[in-house]
Amino acid sequence: MPTDKVLRLPSYGGQAVMEGVLMRGKRNVAMAVRAPSGEIVTYEEELPSLYRSKWMKLPFIRGMISLWDSLSLGTRLLTKSANLASGEDEQLEGPALVGTVLISLVLGVGIFFVLPAFLAGLAEKFLTMSAWWSNLLEGLLRLIILVTYLSLMGRVPEIKRVFAYHGAEHKTINAFESGAEMTPEEVAKQTRVHPRCGTSFILTLVLLSVLIFTLLGPLPIHLRLISRILMLPIISAIAYEYIRFAANWMDKSALVRWLIQPNLWLQKLSTREPSTDMLEVSIKAFNLMLEAENSPLEA
Repeated sequence: MPTDKVLRLPSYGGQAVMEGVLMRGKRNVAMAVRAPSGEIVTYEEELPSLYRSKWMKLPFIRGMISLWDSLSLGTRLLTKSANLASGEDEQLEGPALVGTVLISLVLGVGIFFVLPAFLAGLAEKFLTMSAWWSNLLEGLLRLIILVTYLSLMGRVPEIKRVFAYHGAEHKTINAFESGAEMTPEEVAKQTRVHPRCGTSFILTLVLLSVLIFTLLGPLPIHLRLISRILMLPIISAIAYEYIRFAANWMDKSALVRWLIQPNLWLQKLSTREPSTDMLEVSIKAFNLMLEAENSPLEA
């Protein structure tokens, strides 16, 4: 196994699902779920060739592709994990999958981007605030909504377990990247935060939006709302590149480590300490993905 080559790959990541974890490589994605019987059920599939194409090497373009990947693939496998965990066999595919992703996207953009922009626009108009203060207020509202959302969701028992599997996913990847033995005992010693986490991406997106939207200057409220939607893919691509940069340089630069501290702090809300049986599931998913990644490509 060419371990030294695999260790340099930055794209190994994952996602917590219902009673399990999915792990994503460059060619394959694997998922492990704890079934009601206590058995660990696994699933693995090869990713489309798009993820191995030249497009995934182009800065900013790869960020947009990865964002859609996390929405579509993540939603589909999240549904599959719920079915595996409950023993049901109904899958979300085709138009139903696209519709679910689009609805989730519209709700997310509406709550986290359009709503703060609308409220800040009203404040700018009726409180005679400057564009600078208005954009700062918009970013603050966006951050408050994000922190409140994570805090409230973390109180729901089912989501609290998902957050614990999120912690297991981070610990497993951290163990692999540090060269630790992939056992529950050793993986448990790892930190439950990781610089390439989706939570870090969202916080970076929020903070970047303050800067970029401020540069747009004062806008009528309807143009303000439209600009937030149209600029979102661009800001997302910039945030994705920043996260990659930070992950690659955090061990080499004290400044980068300082800059990403807010990202790591926020992950304390979206992760929980996992139990041993959760770590077993996460390690199973990672090993399955790693085995598939290192298997020869079929002709």
